Amino acid sequence: MMAMKKSLGARTLLYPTPVCVIGTYDRFGNPNAMTAAWIGICCSSPPCLAVSLRKVTQTYRNIINRKAFTVSIPSQDYAREADYFGLVSGSAADKFPSSGLTPLKSKIVDAPLVKEFPLALECRLYRIVEIGLHTQFIGEILDVKADESCLGPDGLPDIEKVRPILFSPEKRKYHALGRFIGDAFSIGRELIKS
Repeated sequence: MMAMKKSLGARTLLYPTPVCVIGTYDRFGNPNAMTAAWIGICCSSPPCLAVSLRKVTQTYRNIINRKAFTVSIPSQDYAREADYFGLVSGSAADKFPSSGLTPLKSKIVDAPLVKEFPLALECRLYRIVEIGLHTQFIGEILDVKADESCLGPDGLPDIEKVRPILFSPEKRKYHALGRFIGDAFSIGRELIKS
């Protein structure tokens, strides 16, 4: 007998959500970083991602003004710093010196990367979508920067070397990546009827 599903209502319960740090410059050229979990790939061609932010954030204002942002992926080693970037407003604190992390100027977009994080996507603002409480910024990914230490033999990022942080939105908890279970576009092939 199958278990009944219980209704939990309309909630932000998509699992997992990534922990990402959005890098921007303010109107004076000061680097800012903000943790965001409402983010994901939204198009393959052109390669784009979407991040949803509230209007009250410094990062929202910075993206509107600079038309660019970066998305840095913290490893589990930097969970404390990533959490800090989401706790403090960029209008109230200079977050990089306080965190001990280093803003790295992008050569492609008008936004900083986080030097210590293993992976970063450099985005030019492509489109803005007003949703409700959040505004969705769609960024065209112009380049991806990766530490060589997180690359696999194929030259691409290895998720087990990147060691990203996962976020449980309703419980407000961070988690580590689980075990490998199979190759995508492969393990389901035995179910395809000829």
